[in-house]
Amino acid sequence: MQALWLDEGELSVREIPRPDCVPGEALVRVRRAGVCNTDLELVAGYYPFRGVLGHEFVGVVEEGPDALRGRRVVGEINASCGDCALCRSGVPTHCATRTVLGIVGRDGAFAEYLRLPVDNLHLVPESVSTDVATFTEPLAAALEIGEQVALDPSQRCLVVGTGKLGQLIARSLFQRGCKVQALGRRDRSLALLEAQGIPTVRAAELPERSFDLAVECTGNPEGFELARRALVPRGTLVMKSTYAGELTLDAAAVVVDELTLVGSRCGPFAPALEQLARRQVVVDDLIEARYPLHRALEAFEHAARPGALKILIDYPD
Repeated sequence: MQALWLDEGELSVREIPRPDCVPGEALVRVRRAGVCNTDLELVAGYYPFRGVLGHEFVGVVEEGPDALRGRRVVGEINASCGDCALCRSGVPTHCATRTVLGIVGRDGAFAEYLRLPVDNLHLVPESVSTDVATFTEPLAAALEIGEQVALDPSQRCLVVGTGKLGQLIARSLFQRGCKVQALGRRDRSLALLEAQGIPTVRAAELPERSFDLAVECTGNPEGFELARRALVPRGTLVMKSTYAGELTLDAAAVVVDELTLVGSRCGPFAPALEQLARRQVVVDDLIEARYPLHRALEAFEHAARPGALKILIDYPD
């Protein structure tokens, strides 16, 4: 099968063996996949991964349980052991021996086929298009904030970064009734949020010590510092970025202001699919371009452009 392969920071489109189906897992033929900032950061050296990248996907089950075969699915990306203390306590995303689709020890979605545990798969509702369903994984990551932090409509919330993930976070917080403001630099991204009724602000206009909750999703240290300075004492800073380099922070300011730092990544798929089906969070306007799999290198080049939104990869029939 054709696949986009990463090896020591170099990407190539190549032919590799199709994965075999194994007990407890399903073989999925990929129909659509999205390029994520984490994919770009893996190329930059965020984590020493070798193999097929990609973790945002929609596919059709070719081998697996009869109830799933031939149907469209999306998949949670952490494949856990199911038996360790963390798995038994309900946090399988932190299983010490887990593999992670296209990130840790498991080939990902930028290939014609992938393999995932059956328990990781979720059926895509008929009312949700394949394009829209590709946003399930990143929207679930946005919704994870509400799983980790008690959200109150009286809270003043700042989303730092209006790229792909920042757009979804701002929109999901807004639809929950939070008082959201989004900080960004690019006119187009800010205009997309303003069209959804979400107020925006630029860094030069940002009032310091004015927000109860700040979500940092820029992927750069400057974004983290903007988020920290925007918080009131005892505020909460949710960190959504993965950094290819190191992050330096003013630890004294964190201590003096008694800030709470919350690391946040994967989230719940069922609510994400439900919100997409009900169009509570609209994502169609975030699709910037699409490329066939054999032009995946061009797709990555496009995705790496400053301000690029969602780049989709289409697969041959």
